[in-house]
Amino acid sequence: MSQSLAPALAIRETRSESRFVTAARRLLHHRAGMCGLTVILVIVICAAFAPWLAPYDPAEIDYDAMIAPPSWLHPLGTDEIGRDILSRVIFGARVSLQIVFVAIVLSLLVGGAIGLASGYVGGRTDNVLMRLMDGLLAFPLLVLALGVIAVLGPDLINAIIALAVVNVPGFARLVRGQVLSVRERDFVQAARATGAGHLRIMVVHVWPSVAGNVIVYASLRASAVLITESSLAFLGLGATPPTPTWGQMLATAMEYWSAWWMSIFPGLAIFFAALAFNFFGDGLRDALDVRIGE
Repeated sequence: MSQSLAPALAIRETRSESRFVTAARRLLHHRAGMCGLTVILVIVICAAFAPWLAPYDPAEIDYDAMIAPPSWLHPLGTDEIGRDILSRVIFGARVSLQIVFVAIVLSLLVGGAIGLASGYVGGRTDNVLMRLMDGLLAFPLLVLALGVIAVLGPDLINAIIALAVVNVPGFARLVRGQVLSVRERDFVQAARATGAGHLRIMVVHVWPSVAGNVIVYASLRASAVLITESSLAFLGLGATPPTPTWGQMLATAMEYWSAWWMSIFPGLAIFFAALAFNFFGDGLRDALDVRIGE
């Protein structure tokens, strides 16, 4: 029986490779998706090479140019103590991307594992895990994040943990729903017939079938994580000063309404980064949709 089922599994792997190539081609022709990806890559490059791209140290104080408007020396102006806004926006990209990436990866790993086990095992395990996820979903995301930070304390690492915790239920429920529709398919039954263990079936056969939708969801959630992180930083519950963050820069600018450059540039950075993640997520969704082009 195992020899007769082996060709079916091989055919499925070949189809998966062809779908990947097709999805990549669709993404390359998706204007909004490629626009979002381009902006994301620019932000990543700025974050990676911040020490070389920033004209000043983000903590350097210029006592002769406090609350100075944009000029040749300071293209985006300076803040209330003379720090260069452009340098702080560039270094702020490093902090924001770090928080978004780590929080999304942690929530994907934890939520994905919970959803995979819940959907595949079913029964009482499914009921217990999903009720726990429903309990977390009952709280608004920002309120739950504030509660986690209130327990752990304001810190960069704690902000990442809080953002990961609030996004675990979404990943768990998405993966569970996908697993419920996959676990009884022929290729899963074929893997069981060949003697594969439950863990191997979940990781090798079931997970690849749901990973595409999870990746799309992760790219779309990145914008929400970025906005939530900025909100926490705005409230003073993110990275501690003098580490520059976009939300923290907005909070400081609230005290200086006449200095428009202190708020508009970090605000635009948050806007374009969130928009880029949404565009890229839309592009991934359309590229991985098997119904398109049929």
